[in-house]
Amino acid sequence: MKRNEYHVVPNDGSWKVEQGSRSLGSYDTKHRAVEEGRKVAHANEPSQLVVHTADGKIETEYTYQNDPFPPAG
Repeated sequence: MKRNEYHVVPNDGSWKVEQGSRSLGSYDTKHRAVEEGRKVAHANEPSQLVVHTADGKIETEYTYQNDPFPPAG
C-alpha cells in the first residue's frame, strides 16, 4: 500500500502544508504548520510528514502507521 506524503515548507515569510503540488493550508509559524501537518498525516495513514528548514532542506520526517519502505525482503 502506498503512503500519503505531506510536506511542511517555507512560503514567502509563512509556512505551508502541501501534498504534491496541492497546498493544504498556510500558517504564520512553522510550529503551527507542523501541528496541522501531523493532524492531516494521522487522518490519512499510512502517511509521512516531511518537515523542511527555511532553506528547503529536510529537517525531520514523521511516518505514521506501517512504513512500506523499504519493502520487506
